[in-house]
Amino acid sequence: MNCILCSAAGPHTVINGKEVVNFTSANYLGLVGHEKLLESCTSSLEKYGVGSCGPRGFYGTIDVHLDCEGRIANFLGTPDSILYSYGLSTMFSAIPAFCKKGDIVIVDEGVHWGIQNGLYLSRSTIVYFKHNDMESLRSTLEKVTHENKRAKKLRRYIVVEAVYQNSGQIAPLDEIILLKEKYRFRVLLDESNSFGVLGSSGRGLTEHYRVPVEKIDIITAAMGHALATEGGFCTGSTRVIDHQRLSSSGYVFSASLPPYLASAAITAIDILEKNADLISKLKKNISVLCKGLLDIKGLQLASDSQSPIVFLRLKNSTGYLKNDLQLLEDIAERVLKEDSVFVVTSKRSALDKCRLPVGIRLFVSAGHSNSDLMKASEALKRVAAVVLAGHN
Repeated sequence: MNCILCSAAGPHTVINGKEVVNFTSANYLGLVGHEKLLESCTSSLEKYGVGSCGPRGFYGTIDVHLDCEGRIANFLGTPDSILYSYGLSTMFSAIPAFCKKGDIVIVDEGVHWGIQNGLYLSRSTIVYFKHNDMESLRSTLEKVTHENKRAKKLRRYIVVEAVYQNSGQIAPLDEIILLKEKYRFRVLLDESNSFGVLGSSGRGLTEHYRVPVEKIDIITAAMGHALATEGGFCTGSTRVIDHQRLSSSGYVFSASLPPYLASAAITAIDILEKNADLISKLKKNISVLCKGLLDIKGLQLASDSQSPIVFLRLKNSTGYLKNDLQLLEDIAERVLKEDSVFVVTSKRSALDKCRLPVGIRLFVSAGHSNSDLMKASEALKRVAAVVLAGHN
């Protein structure tokens, strides 16, 4: 079914002329359409115009870019940060800027396509470990470091997501840090789905696990989720950031982020910092939805109980990806048609090498009401029971 949005992608939106409850947009804090963001964008448009018409190093740097980079670094407690024009280009560019041919990269098999593509472009030696399995990570690190006599002379990285887009699981950062220090690897952490979400103040996975942020070598994130703007950033030490200003293709050769989007990001962080209740409301909504879906027939919750991505997968696979996906799409189409609840399957492109089970993915927002959450859980339970009756 071809679904066209005809309004802002808020908790409620209009699809093909029909108002629906929206669980397909990663609008975690409910900031899409927020009055202060609109005011910030309007003011910025009046001052700077729409685009920057040049890369950062070629007269495309505007003062608001520097303000935004400083605001992100200050919020996360890092020395510096760097802005990218597009969320995915952050991973496409930051990874190859550090990982080169011959380097060793140990990566979770469940990472999203943006990370996969960055790894491909790096031409590094890529070794996958089982999804979110720390024993698999430990044995992989052990094997790589002991079997490769040159390993200690090479650059070595562990690449993980804080909240995995393909499963909704949360990476056990405390255990990853212990393994990183034992085997002397660097860690690249993608916080796209955890920034503004995890931790008591939304500072992400490091705050969630109370791990000092300086323990992470490179942190990346897209700003099109919790911040409800666009672009991406990388944050870390001054050395890490300065290196990208000269060596990261997405930064050096792309037109810089439109200034109104940088302004919106600053405003979104200001709102987050002054309204801790947004995170509390999001966590409550996640809990309510997960509780409502616990006894769903034919499906099971695969995501972490604190993840803003609630991920449902088949209890019993058909054994064929295409057939599994068809069953899940039937459920998604029926809840949209019959109950006006908009959910999405984790359908992947032919380029995506992730082999985790497909599922139905719901993005929870602080803007969802209790009735929205109950409507979604009841609709999914009713439709899943019908669609999967013969299958189960």
